[in-house]
Amino acid sequence: MSDDETPARGQAAEADGAAEATDTPEDLDQLRAEVASLKDQMLRIAADAENTKRRAEREANDSRAYAIQKFARDLLGVADNLQRAMQHAPKDAGDPLVKNLAIGLELTEKELMGAFDRNGLKKVEPARGAKFDPHLHQAMQEQPASDVAAGGVLQVVQPGYELFGRLIRPAMVIVAARGSTGPQSPDPVAQNPYSAGGDAGAGASIDTKA
Repeated sequence: MSDDETPARGQAAEADGAAEATDTPEDLDQLRAEVASLKDQMLRIAADAENTKRRAEREANDSRAYAIQKFARDLLGVADNLQRAMQHAPKDAGDPLVKNLAIGLELTEKELMGAFDRNGLKKVEPARGAKFDPHLHQAMQEQPASDVAAGGVLQVVQPGYELFGRLIRPAMVIVAARGSTGPQSPDPVAQNPYSAGGDAGAGASIDTKA
């Protein structure tokens, strides 16, 4: 090896040492920060994608609901008339024709309710004693009761319906008046205008003309 080659190799070794010396703790901390930043960006992108998916599904449901809302309202009248016919149909009639007619009405009503359910139309029909919900129910009248607490539903005059979670007709109900002594609902609706001590507010109007 000549004397000229020795300085060159020495300089190369010094360069390699200098390169290794640059991997300082500060550089490692910077790399870790960059990795954390990239991970945070990935999580944000994933969250945005999920939010976009949910928003698209909600908008699709809204579009579908808007498209069939008028048609659904028109069918509610058919369902109401069918239910009234069932209430007056003599199921225990001796005449086979009348009895078969009553059974046919019942099967038709069941099939109609199934079609409603398959297309996102849900019946709103609270049970006796259920809490009054001004977002779903409309009070037609209030009466004192001994078995239902003030603000509870006494009777459903006409069932309501929701279409994909959007109320298209409230349930017409009779509610227990203030002073009723029945057991209190375990989950009362906030700001129930009919419960004891409640103040009349949104949804508190009583339709006395129905």
